[in-house]
Amino acid sequence: MSHDQRVRRCAALSLQPQDRLTLDFTALLTGGEAVRVAQVWLATAAHLDQPIELEAAGVDALGRINESRWTPRAQVAAAIGEDWLRRLIDLGLVLAEGGVSRPDRRDQRVRDMQWHSQAALGHVFSRWSAIDSVAAQNESRIRSTEDLIAEFGPPPPHFHARADARLRTPLLRPSASSLDTLMARRATCRNFDSARILPMASLGALLHRAFGVQASDELAPGAVALKKNHPSGGGLHPLEAYLIVQRVERLAPGLYHYNAEMHAVDLLHELPGEAVHSLARTAVAGQDYFADAPVLLVIAARFERSFWKYRNHPKIYRAILLEAGHASQNLYLAATELELGAFITAAINEVDIEQAFDLDPIEEGVLAVCGIGPRKALKTTVELDPLGAVWNRDKLLL
Repeated sequence: MSHDQRVRRCAALSLQPQDRLTLDFTALLTGGEAVRVAQVWLATAAHLDQPIELEAAGVDALGRINESRWTPRAQVAAAIGEDWLRRLIDLGLVLAEGGVSRPDRRDQRVRDMQWHSQAALGHVFSRWSAIDSVAAQNESRIRSTEDLIAEFGPPPPHFHARADARLRTPLLRPSASSLDTLMARRATCRNFDSARILPMASLGALLHRAFGVQASDELAPGAVALKKNHPSGGGLHPLEAYLIVQRVERLAPGLYHYNAEMHAVDLLHELPGEAVHSLARTAVAGQDYFADAPVLLVIAARFERSFWKYRNHPKIYRAILLEAGHASQNLYLAATELELGAFITAAINEVDIEQAFDLDPIEEGVLAVCGIGPRKALKTTVELDPLGAVWNRDKLLL
């Protein structure tokens, strides 16, 4: 890097002090203080894959470099020293103008897309890779509600009433309707029939009702508002549906994208049955009861669609997450009406899903995974159905 180049600090950065504990065996043997505590700093940046450990001097050096304005390299080197500048550049925490490395490109993308820095950090560093949540739960020896209570005590009260309320006004309960009947049967499915396929007509109906375009309106040249069956921040609808297809009528097992404009599924990669099931299990972090669904539906967000209007906004990422919840509830209700099971889970390996579908998490991030398909006739895995609207006492499908 030439000395006439300009540099700047990365855009989305968090610095956190942490205590590092080490054992001093000499002190232990002589009766002294055996545990030594040293403070280190972890630098997390949205354009990097892992946190970076820094000494206090590195944190001080980083804090002297401007984030928003390009500064001549020689000027920065004079302020913090050439050695520290070179090290921070090598770590990817300081970027060079016109740089073409992966950190350079990704930091520029974070800026161009108008990510709010704290949202970007939360999104990037809450992703999992190669986690088996079921194995982790088994290793923890907490496998039931009784185990949770034994370890942590009882949960907070299931009802909450304000002690400072001044007046209570009873409300009328609604008369039973077809919507009540449908919602009563809406229960998360953990018992999918691995021998049955999902009809193509059912898949089309589910996708159209949960993610499909019902109408559109061009507000200005090139700016089209979509009408879908759920609310969306600014009416921008950034959500995309990607499918891990295992058993669907007339569809080869593999990876698909739901093309909402054409109401069609576009094949991205065909996979043999064993490979697609392995990916399904990895996607839901080892939750085998979910991996058996004929279709796993990955909810992803094209962040730039929302950030175009809500630029560097502290609330829009939250609005996108809320939208994913709205869409998944519609999927549940549409599946329930067709007498199919459904689930949604956030215990997922986002990184593995991104790699499978060739998604960049800064541009198009994975938020959750849903599944749909026929239930088994006999319940073999626990499901929460307090109303008894799905299963009878003999664990048979009603």
